[in-house]
This record gives sequence, structure tokens and C-alpha cells, in this order.
Amino acid sequence: MATETPPRPPKRRDNPEGRMPLREHLLELRKRVTIAAIAVILGSVAGWYLYDPVFNYITEPIKAAQAAGEKVSINFGQVGSAFDLKLKMSVWIGIILASPVWIFELWAFITPGLTKKERRYALGFVAVAVPLFLAGVYLSSFFIPNVFTFFTSFTPEGGSNIISADVYLGFVMRTVLAFGIAFLLPVVLVALNLAGLLAGRSVLKAWRWVTVLCFTFAAVATPTPDITSMFLLALPMLALFAIAIAVCMLNDKRRAKGDPQYAGLSDDEASAL
Repeated sequence: MATETPPRPPKRRDNPEGRMPLREHLLELRKRVTIAAIAVILGSVAGWYLYDPVFNYITEPIKAAQAAGEKVSINFGQVGSAFDLKLKMSVWIGIILASPVWIFELWAFITPGLTKKERRYALGFVAVAVPLFLAGVYLSSFFIPNVFTFFTSFTPEGGSNIISADVYLGFVMRTVLAFGIAFLLPVVLVALNLAGLLAGRSVLKAWRWVTVLCFTFAAVATPTPDITSMFLLALPMLALFAIAIAVCMLNDKRRAKGDPQYAGLSDDEASAL
């Protein structure tokens, strides 16, 4: 008697909603973090060889102050301070050089929660995020000399500024990364909106707080009596946030047309999920 062959299981279809169990999310996170870490390590190796020109560049404000007759110098207080400084700066350079990779990996971790169509939009925003981050890093180079000059101007007559190399490097690193992240935040808002975690109307309602935070950040980053410097930093940030809010609102309208059952929901009303 012939036995019937069992039916073949259906082929696995793509998951249009991109849903993943918690375990797969954690494995995906580990994968993305590992790739980003390898990129930073490789960038740090390159940063080791770029140390001398970068160090000469970031110490230009000190050299300018010395040329102006001020008693300013950078100090290596311990035997291993020079080596520690080179190691830290190499990692710092590596983070900047690897920014295209770790920004992409951040998006790649988010995209499993997006639909196939939204993933295509996400790739476009990755192409925007990297130049914005690098633009913030580049813009910081114009403000660091002004901030340095402002603070050293309080040195009393007859005194001298002997600046620790670690302290000075920490000041430069925090400023550079703060500028880069500040220019990256609008893209993060769009990412959260694409993932369905943040509504455009919620961001629009907080425009007053966004304005205050932008000007506060600009005031802290440019603590000089010249108010023009503050506006030169705050206005581009506000423009980027305005563009991000507009993109979020347009995406909400597009999503509402595709899913009419969610079109009438307010920001505080729970969905069927």
C-alpha cells in the first residue's frame, strides 16, 4: 500500500511588519554593536597615525595665545601622560572616522521594525545623518578657539595658564562630539517617527522647548560676549529641527492614508495594538 507523501511546508514569506522576538532583537543588537566596535577600532588604528597633525591642529589656539604674548602652555604632568593622550585621541579620531558605520548600524537596528517601504526611506536618511554629524564636527572647530580665548582672558595679569593635556583634550572632545550629536538629533527624531515611536504632532507641540534647548546649547557652547556666535549655531539647529518635524508630519499623513483605522487616533489614545 502506497503511503501518501506529507505536504511540503509553505515557503517562508517575508515579514512585512518586521516583527522580531526579544531574543532576535538582542542578537541583532549584539551584531550591530560588534560591527560598530570593529569599525571604531580600525578607525582608532588610523587615528594613531593621524595623531600628530590632529594634535597640532587642535592646539592652534594655544599657539596663537603664545604668539600674542600670553603665558599659556600645555602640560604633561606624568611620565605616561603623553602616551595616554595619544591613545585617547586615537579612539576619539576613530569614533569620528567610523561615524558612517556606527550611524548606519544604528539605523540597521531600527529598520527591522519598519515596513519594506519605510526601510527604503531610512537608507536615504542615513545618507543625510552622516554629513550632518560631520558638519557639526567641522563647525565646532570654529567655536573652540573663541571659547578658549574667552576663558583664558580671565587669567589675572602676571599669572600663567599651565593647562593639563588631558583636561584640554577632554574639553575639545566634548565640544566636538556635542556639536556632532546636536546636528544628528533631528535625524534621530525622524528615525523614531519612522519606527512609530514618536508622532510628528508630539514634536510640534514641544517646539517651545526645542527652541529653548537649542539656544541654551548654543549659549553654553559659545560662552562669549558676542551674541552673533550663539545665533550662528542656534539658527541652523532650529532649521534642522523644523525640517525634521515637517518630515515627521508628512510621514504621519502618509501612514494615516495607508492605515485608515489609525487616522482618527489622537497622540494620547491607544491603538488596537
